[in-house]
This record gives sequence, structure tokens and C-alpha cells, in this order.
Amino acid sequence: MHTEPTPPAPAGRAVDLHHPAPITPAAVIPAPVMPVQPSAVPTVASVVLPDGQVVTGYAIHHAQPEPVTAKPPVSRTAVNVALGGVGFLAVAGGLLLLTTFIAALTALITQLITLAAVIFGGWIAVQVFSANRHGAGATVNIRKATFKRNHFHG
Repeated sequence: MHTEPTPPAPAGRAVDLHHPAPITPAAVIPAPVMPVQPSAVPTVASVVLPDGQVVTGYAIHHAQPEPVTAKPPVSRTAVNVALGGVGFLAVAGGLLLLTTFIAALTALITQLITLAAVIFGGWIAVQVFSANRHGAGATVNIRKATFKRNHFHG
């Protein structure tokens, strides 16, 4: 996107100029410097530069880092992640077996209920249909009986 050039301001129009005012920092009062005696007198070293000048100053002793201990071939974090994964797989397998067991138990209970209903229903059917054949009820043989005016004559 290109901007259109603006024409210069006419000579008769006043132009306002703004100059930024610097921000003065807050007065900082330095803390008083307390002289501290060194615990030991530092050693003085002199060095001869290639051009022949001798530079004398205090020797700086750098702190020696601790020796690096031998790292294990596998990091502890990797071992912990692997153990967590193995534990999760063991639990997931157990949960899978548990759900399989519950599903099989549910199917077994359903089949037992169905079997009981079939056996009980068959027993009821046998009782109903065999009641008239074994003399369990009163059987009346009617011969030459007549009904006249809704009255039985036998």
C-alpha cells in the first residue's frame, strides 16, 4: 500500500513544532562504600608484553568448577518415563481383563435367568395342560340332558 505525497504547507499557515522534553532521572543517592579488608593478601603478578612493557597487577584466581561426575548412559528422566509407561500398560491390561470378566459374568447371569424362565414356564405349561387328564378336577358326563327355558333337566 503506497501513500500519496502530501503537498507542502502554504507559507501563510503557522506550523507548530514540538520538542521532546528529557525526563530527568530521580536523584540516586549512592550507598556509602565501606572499605573491607581482604581475608588474605592477594599475590602480585608481573607480565612482560611483547613490546617490552611490564604490567604488574593482582593475580586473579578463577574458581575451579567441580569435576564432572560420570553420567549414566541413560538419563534418570528417561528411565522414569519408561517405568511410568510400563506401569500404565500393566494397569491398562488389568482394566481390560476386568471389563472382559464383567462382560462375561453379565452374559452368564443373563443366560441363567433365561434358562430359569424357560424351565419355570415349561413347568407351568405342564401343570395347566395336564390338569384335566389326571382327574384333578370334577368331570361331569352329561347324557341326554336338555335345556328348557334356561333350566337344566338331566
